[in-house]
Amino acid sequence: MDMESRRESARALFQSMVLIRAFEERAAAAQAEGKAPGTCTSVGQEASAAGVVKALSSNDLILTNHRSAGHLLARGADPGRMMAEVLGKATGYCKGKSGTLHISVKELGVILTSTIVGGELSLATGVGLSVSMQGSDAVVACFFGDGAACEGIFHESLNLASLWNLPVLYVCENNQWQAFVHRKETMLADHISPRAASYGMDGVTVDGNDVEAVNEAARVAIAKIRETRKPFLLETYTYRTRGHYEPDDQTYVDPEELASWKARDPIASYKKKLLAAGTVSEADLAAIQREVETTIDGAFLFASESPYPAAEELLTDVYA
Repeated sequence: MDMESRRESARALFQSMVLIRAFEERAAAAQAEGKAPGTCTSVGQEASAAGVVKALSSNDLILTNHRSAGHLLARGADPGRMMAEVLGKATGYCKGKSGTLHISVKELGVILTSTIVGGELSLATGVGLSVSMQGSDAVVACFFGDGAACEGIFHESLNLASLWNLPVLYVCENNQWQAFVHRKETMLADHISPRAASYGMDGVTVDGNDVEAVNEAARVAIAKIRETRKPFLLETYTYRTRGHYEPDDQTYVDPEELASWKARDPIASYKKKLLAAGTVSEADLAAIQREVETTIDGAFLFASESPYPAAEELLTDVYA
């Protein structure tokens, strides 16, 4: 990759992380002001979403969970329509009917968001089988957390995907917290990726706060899936620095642990790395930050001024 290509890649990864952070912090602030319902954020783990999603091709598919905003925005979802969905407005991607917990954007290949822990794992094999039967070279990226890795469906899904040779990239965003319960209270091992060997598939753990490391690991995994049409387990080891659900005062979190991970903030770390290497200038990064702020201001204004769904919409898009 030449220098200009590296710059463009770095800008894209940085912009994606900054956009995710700004969007979720605005949504959380709106909730605190009584202008929006509660939402689950992924603040602190933006490198995982940006790094993995930017490695996917346009025909690849995504299944995600209740912390989906990062994956959707990294995929190219419109922040205005995303914010409208958060506020329950008719201009949202799902006409204001899904909120953040069930959103799908079919035109971007985002099949679904599941608020059921591990719910996306139960459907990834079906999507993977469909892709396989169609003879497509697409990869199915399935995002889940360490909490879902403690569910039975995790084992069932990986076992079936391995047995049937399904092109699924399992992405475990190990953010240390399972709602209000620390990971150490539910599992003895620190990492999820070693479990892959039990199902005859490859697995690797990467620093989930290093966006370039995540992106490279995802590219390698995706290339291998395209070549072999077999599943792969990628674990991004990261940390969620806000509470499980807004509002959340995080009184149950060890202050020292939280401070330690905040010091490893993926956005601040990447900015420092880029400036030290001379890949991108301070002015470039500042311009990206301003552009994102303008985008989020516009997105919130669009969402705020959008109408709520009409009463006639109550029973549309509902299966009976």
